[in-house]
Amino acid sequence: MKKIIQFFLKIVPRKYLIRLSYVVRLFTSVFYKGDKYYCAVCERRFRKLMPYGYGKVRENVLCPNCLSLERHRLLWLYLKEKTTFFNNQLKVMHVAPEQCFLERFRKMQNLDYTTVDLESPIADVKADIQELPFKNETFDVVICNHVLEHVADLSKALSEIKRVLKLGGYAILQVPIEMDREKTYEDLSITDPKEREKLFGQYDHVRVFGRDYPELIKKAGFLVKEDNYLNTINDEIIDEYRLTRNDMMVSFWKG
Repeated sequence: MKKIIQFFLKIVPRKYLIRLSYVVRLFTSVFYKGDKYYCAVCERRFRKLMPYGYGKVRENVLCPNCLSLERHRLLWLYLKEKTTFFNNQLKVMHVAPEQCFLERFRKMQNLDYTTVDLESPIADVKADIQELPFKNETFDVVICNHVLEHVADLSKALSEIKRVLKLGGYAILQVPIEMDREKTYEDLSITDPKEREKLFGQYDHVRVFGRDYPELIKKAGFLVKEDNYLNTINDEIIDEYRLTRNDMMVSFWKG
């Protein structure tokens, strides 16, 4: 299974993968049905989860039903337990919307929910995060997960997010971080997919983030609110929900 998933991730363009996954998960959710592991997003249990990864494949991480990964399940729990996202009336912009969240967020009556992506067939608005088609201070919340490692101009993307975010609003900007790397490394001159995968972890990444990531966001003008939320979750839940302690849960506020 992991070789099949890795093949499709590397060969099939993302916009087609999204469409294909709607069909595939109808079968995988039945095949993996069980009781051992729990997906906090779709609230279903499985005997195990599916493997996932472009380079190094991670075992037991992809929900067979809603296709959530570790970072998605962590974000769902964080939003429920540490924010008012599920209760307050909020205007939300979601960049590159993940399938596991899309229909659930759309059904939430308290959200005025807009999705944005340059290529995704499931996004409401086709736009580049480096040039967003929205007025200043439009949104209360911006969600933008695993996108900033793809964009050529990081400063411009962060500036646009800050521009459309209301004063006092917050952004969830998850990125893959190498925790043993002190400084973020980027090189836009590297265009060979194999070299990018070797240096940045994926063929379409242009940088790899280090532990300085919160400082980069702070330099862009955001207030950084680091949270020890992961430390409040015990090891049994980490395993049952298939989370990882390597994630960094940070929210960034426009003060």
